[in-house]
Amino acid sequence: MALSAITILRDIILATVRDTAQGQWKVLVFDEATKKLVDSVVEEDDILEEHVTNIERIEERRLPHPEMDVVYLLSPQPHIVDCLMADFERRRYRKSYLIWTSFLLTDLILVLVLHPELRIRLDKSAMAREQIAQFRVLNIDFFPRESHLITFRDPWSFPVLFHPACNNLVRKHMDELAQKIVSICVSLGEYPTIRYHRPRNPVHEASVLSSHLARFVQDELDQYAKFHEDFPPPSPRPRGSLIITDRSMDLFAPVLHEFTYQAMVHDLLPVKEGDKVFYKTIVNQGDANQEEKDMEIGEKDKIWVENRHLHMKDLLDKLVGDFHKFRAENPQFAESINNIKDMLAGLPQFQEGKEAYSLHLSMAQECMDIFQKWRLADIASVEQSLATGLDEDYRRPKNLADQVVRLLDDEGVNFPDRLRLIIEYLLYRDGLLPTDTQKLLAHAHLPAQDGEVIHNLNLLGAHVSRRLKDTRQASQPLFSKKEAPTPEAEESGLSRYDPAVKSMLEEHVRGTLDQTVFPFTKPHLDASEGLMGQENVSQASLRSAKPTWARTRPSSVEPRQRIIVFMAGGATYSESRACYEVSRTSNKDVFLATTHMLTPSLFLRQVADLSADKRRLGIPAEQSKPKAPAHLFEKEPQPTAQPPSQRPPNQGDTQEPPTAGMSAMNLGPDGGGSSGPSNGTAKAHPSPVPPASSESPASSRLVKKDKEKETQKKKKHHFFSSKK
Repeated sequence: MALSAITILRDIILATVRDTAQGQWKVLVFDEATKKLVDSVVEEDDILEEHVTNIERIEERRLPHPEMDVVYLLSPQPHIVDCLMADFERRRYRKSYLIWTSFLLTDLILVLVLHPELRIRLDKSAMAREQIAQFRVLNIDFFPRESHLITFRDPWSFPVLFHPACNNLVRKHMDELAQKIVSICVSLGEYPTIRYHRPRNPVHEASVLSSHLARFVQDELDQYAKFHEDFPPPSPRPRGSLIITDRSMDLFAPVLHEFTYQAMVHDLLPVKEGDKVFYKTIVNQGDANQEEKDMEIGEKDKIWVENRHLHMKDLLDKLVGDFHKFRAENPQFAESINNIKDMLAGLPQFQEGKEAYSLHLSMAQECMDIFQKWRLADIASVEQSLATGLDEDYRRPKNLADQVVRLLDDEGVNFPDRLRLIIEYLLYRDGLLPTDTQKLLAHAHLPAQDGEVIHNLNLLGAHVSRRLKDTRQASQPLFSKKEAPTPEAEESGLSRYDPAVKSMLEEHVRGTLDQTVFPFTKPHLDASEGLMGQENVSQASLRSAKPTWARTRPSSVEPRQRIIVFMAGGATYSESRACYEVSRTSNKDVFLATTHMLTPSLFLRQVADLSADKRRLGIPAEQSKPKAPAHLFEKEPQPTAQPPSQRPPNQGDTQEPPTAGMSAMNLGPDGGGSSGPSNGTAKAHPSPVPPASSESPASSRLVKKDKEKETQKKKKHHFFSSKK
């Protein structure tokens, strides 16, 4: 799969920097949020190659560059506008190119996601109008985590969407989600048909979440297309599809044990999740240079990318085989080294590869050790029957209650796994008598607060309890039960469950996805196209009257249709794997986008928080808003000129420090010119702009320091000479 969301976003950012103030050396200024976004896809050196001298943060102290243009790439937040106005008031740069990361379309004008008063400040400020050379919005407010996996890094979305006390926050949050989803569509060049999940016989308040969000996204996309005649860009590929769903569609996926490599690592191992993912391991184990090291796990790790969706039963053998092959391809690193020169030339690459294999062999082995220690094979056998409703022979399972109780009593099963088993049994039975739930908790020796986790599942649409004589009809499964595989098909008995996302995508590709459960936002326009004619409707036909059905001859390589699945409230690694699998089998590009990635432990913690006082959760939307740093509004000290009478008689005795001269140096062949000084956080390139005429405060302070040193020198000399 050559297409990658990471590459697409990287190209957009670099092209924007390259084409803004084209041919001129410039300063690039981010805020904290935008810096994280850019760092996730672009290396700093690649940015500096685009005629950028400095990369700076708008919230930090910076030297003025009145002789240079600046490109601001900023997130539209009120305190960032305050920072920007402070720059304008000081005339910190020559011309300002304003680029924002997101937008909101209202009425007939394009306005930022800002309070109107803040936009008015920019519009009405004479200084701002004088300095702003360009004002535009870039649609890049999302984080590509993998080639086909996109997140918003927003775990707070879960309580906002599902906590009963957060109703006042939902509307604004859904507006923000809609803007980010539109950003994904615009960046991919897609004006897709939109479908959403509408549960049958819903019992929870959040059942309308997907339908409301789908309509918000449809309105935003329509408005964007209305004001951008070049959207969508012409393309021969079929029109894309966007399917919007939420966490309540599949409650088994976040609690089941998944035995593919990536899912096991995030479920079982102590990985550190942040802007990047790290795992602490020992490299060069047994050698003199053995050390503990945080190793990054990501798209740059080819071993990880190639193997992350492999089942663990196949992984270890493949890793060992690949490592032996790697050693065979590098014979110069055998114990008897004949060619020292070749060995030294390849040493960095060999060491990097050796550490990568060491990391993954170590992680895979640790996963298998935990698999055996925590009785996961026995647990998974019962789990798969609960999730699929079928045993390993694809028949109705028997004695599941006894098997569950036996595992709850087993001291080899840890407590989180016991809670997961109870939840799975409750979902399988479509609700339990409250007394039965208490008995299961007692068998598992779980604390009373774990009962809250079970009770809170009703906020996500689960039937938690039932009466003794319940006349309620059993819930109809979202998709039909999986058929038994053919004898030729190889399938693990511990991985029989397919996430609902996979079944949804497979039926969508076949054109059989139920329109009553997954309706279109525009059924009168999109239904026939979405079910029958997707292969014949290209992006170009949305703007052009030219028909696309009359093809002279079939192309040898047909462009792949793009399908975007958005999962509100978090997605699992098993669902991510399912999207990759459908991409391969259907010859489509399936992107999974979500608010955040879920592990079983995070999911249980977030469900438990749904009954907590929301004031204790610290939801960012209810915290005090960040403010522009005070130092941006402080008066900068002016350099003081030294009176002529106080100057030393011989100017050659006290030379001015080389600060100004260094800033005026040009290492190019054409001689003079100046380079704006770096702020200490970025590399600087020489700039062909003439130096400022006035001496900088930093330069004047250095001169004063040198003069004081010279005076002290003379005093010391006189002291010793007088002693003689």
